[in-house]
Amino acid sequence: MAIFFRPRSLDSLAGYDLHAFVSDLGAGVTVAIIALPLAMAFAIASGVRPEQGLFTAIVAGFLIAALGGSRVQIGGPTGAFVVLVGGVAATYGLENLLICTMMAGAILLLLGMARAGSLINYIPYPVTTGFTTGIAVLIISTQIKDFFGLQAQSVPAEFFGKLLVLSRNLDTAQ
Repeated sequence: MAIFFRPRSLDSLAGYDLHAFVSDLGAGVTVAIIALPLAMAFAIASGVRPEQGLFTAIVAGFLIAALGGSRVQIGGPTGAFVVLVGGVAATYGLENLLICTMMAGAILLLLGMARAGSLINYIPYPVTTGFTTGIAVLIISTQIKDFFGLQAQSVPAEFFGKLLVLSRNLDTAQ
């Protein structure tokens, strides 16, 4: 059985005209205004330099646009990964984070070839809502230190450890 991969973006180019380009350009600028600072913030929250977040967002954005599955799909940095990336980088170092990223990419390719994306239809709505709410709580917890100007040093990536360290430093709020 031969596996033939044809990005949907190639199908989208049929009938592509100047009007579509101008619309896409406007959408691209809008997404960039939001995604690039967000990528820098996620990089900082993950313990790496801001420019690494920019490079990641640009490369990933290009790959998502070139190989994506929908004309109207928007790709960008996601807050769910701050905790994962920060935890892996803090525990195992950036070199092993790169290995984890490549392994995750290989797994995603295998899942795509197996057409496993349709399994999302079987995940109950409360589960996806709970997951999204959990992500929001995690993102908020990464911002508490900066929002209150706390002088806490070496805040752990783990949620409860982070809250414990931050609560012990509430007297340094500015």
